[in-house]
Order: sequence, then structure tokens, then C-alpha cells
Amino acid sequence: METLLAALSGDFLGTPVYFWVAFIAIVIGLLVFDLGILHKDEHEIEAKESLLLYGFYVAIALAFGGWVWWQRGATAGLEFYTGYLLEQSLAMDNMFVIATIFGFLGIPRLYQHSVLFWGILGVILFRAVLIGVGAALVNQFSWILLGFGAFLVFTGIRMFRHQDEEPHLEDNKVFQFISKHFRVTKQLHGRSFTVKQAHPTTGKLVTWLTPLAVALIMVEIVDLIFAVDSVPAVFAVTQDTFIVYTSNIFAILGLRSLYFALAAAMNRFRYLQTSLAIILVLVGIKISLVPFHIHIDTLLSLLVTLAILAGGIGFSLWKTRNEPNISAQQDPGQGQLEP
Repeated sequence: METLLAALSGDFLGTPVYFWVAFIAIVIGLLVFDLGILHKDEHEIEAKESLLLYGFYVAIALAFGGWVWWQRGATAGLEFYTGYLLEQSLAMDNMFVIATIFGFLGIPRLYQHSVLFWGILGVILFRAVLIGVGAALVNQFSWILLGFGAFLVFTGIRMFRHQDEEPHLEDNKVFQFISKHFRVTKQLHGRSFTVKQAHPTTGKLVTWLTPLAVALIMVEIVDLIFAVDSVPAVFAVTQDTFIVYTSNIFAILGLRSLYFALAAAMNRFRYLQTSLAIILVLVGIKISLVPFHIHIDTLLSLLVTLAILAGGIGFSLWKTRNEPNISAQQDPGQGQLEP
């Protein structure tokens, strides 16, 4: 028992081990609750259920942040909440791209939750690798924050300039590679990601990917690309690996549950990308100042991020108040996979 207590009180990446154990236990519990109880039976998730589930995840994240605040002080607590809000803000654009992928591949709402759920496992792994590498680079080469800052400013400006462009997934290199090098069925096979079918030439039973598997692969790639923006952004708030990682994961968990509410009215968030571009530029400037020992107050960063995000959402909803809600989802069966 004493050995176990000593191990739990030890440090891992600058944080007591029991913090990591508590975080991992909460995430596992949430995933089991999500798949084993809430979505044990297949059903289409409507906007109301999506919003309620999102509220539940937000409450868990806020409670976790409160625990961090209580155990590690106000600075750590504020850093967690700021990182959480920042990741939520930047990852919203990710949700719109995911909706486009589902529409392009003709994935019906009934099966979208399966892709999002299993995609979370990839998020947990990939974010851990990216944040670990980022933290190591920052610790060894503090000047790299200048590179992070310049990249974020560039990305924000590019996002602003290209905000009205629609993604053309038929030209996507990942989609083209999968279509060319893997056997992919034209039809869905329930919630299965692979299926055994006869080879068209030999007649032997071989493994085929289903459109659901293609969607999962593309969603994981998209999240990895977006993480390249969002992870450096959180380093502008703190270089504490625990805060960066936990705020990222809680934000993604919440947004995946909010997806169905966002996807039901994509056209109502027309100006959201403008606010995200502004946030990226400001965060890029903030992180560029850190090597010069110029630190912008964390509470101020939190309030500014919240104000810009709320302004973008509010302005979008007001400007589109007379428009009907339009989902990004195509009718099932309208995907672009070839037989």
C-alpha cells in the first residue's frame, strides 16, 4: 500500500501521478457511459439530445477544472479553462468539415455516432503524441514559440481569406489514396467498418472497407490536421503538459457530442470562421511574446476569447435569423464512392 501511495504521489511530466490517474479514469468512465448506456441501442441523435449531452460534458469539464483550481491554485485553474475554451473554439471548424465528410460519403445520422465515438480513441492517442512532442520542443528550445506564433498568425490570415471556400473532398488526397489502394464497398453494412465479400476476380472471400471506415479514416486525418493549429495555440496559454492535454481532450469530448446540433443548422454559423481566424491571430501574437518574457494575463485571454467566440456566434445567428436551418448532411446514398 505504501509503495502504491508513493507511486501515485510521484510526478509524471511535472504533475502528480494521481492527477493523471484521475483524468484517465474519468475519460474511460465517460466513454463507457456514452457507448454502453446512452447509445447502447442504435438511434438517430437529434439536436435536443445533442445539446443535453454537450451540457453534461461541459459540466464534467468545469468540475474537473474546479478540482484542478482547488488542488493546484487559481493560475492552473484559469489556464485549464482558457485552454478548454480555446480548443473548443478552434475545433468548431473541425466539426463543419466532419459534417461535410459525412455528407460526401452519404453516412446517415444513424451511424455517424459510431464514427465520432471510435474517432475519439484516435484523438486521445494523436493529441498525446503531438502535445508530448510540442512540450519537449518548448522545454528544449523556447524560441520555437516564435515559430508557433508565426504559424498561427499565418493560419488565421489564411482562414480569413479562404473562409467562403467549400472543401472539395473528391480531390482530397487521402480519399483518392483509399479509393485507389483499398477495396471499398459502395453500400454500408450497418455499423461495420469492414466486411467479408467475394473478390470480383478470384471469387475468394476478402476483407473490404465500408464507407463507414473511410469516414473514420478521413475524420482522424482531419483531426490531426486541425490539431497542428490548436495544440500550439494552447501552448500560448500554458506550457504545463497536463493542462494542455486534459483541456484538449475534454474540449473534443464535448464538441463531438455537440456535433449533431451544429450539423442540423450549418448555415446559421456563417460568420463563425471569421471569429476563429481573429482568435488564431491574437493567440499567435500572444505566444510570440512569451520568449521575450511578455505575458498577457490568463484571465484577460479567457475573457477576450469568450467575447470573440460569442460575438461570432451571436452575429451569425442574428444575420441568418430569417433563414431556415439547413443541414450539411446529404441524403443517405448520395456518397461518392465507386463500386
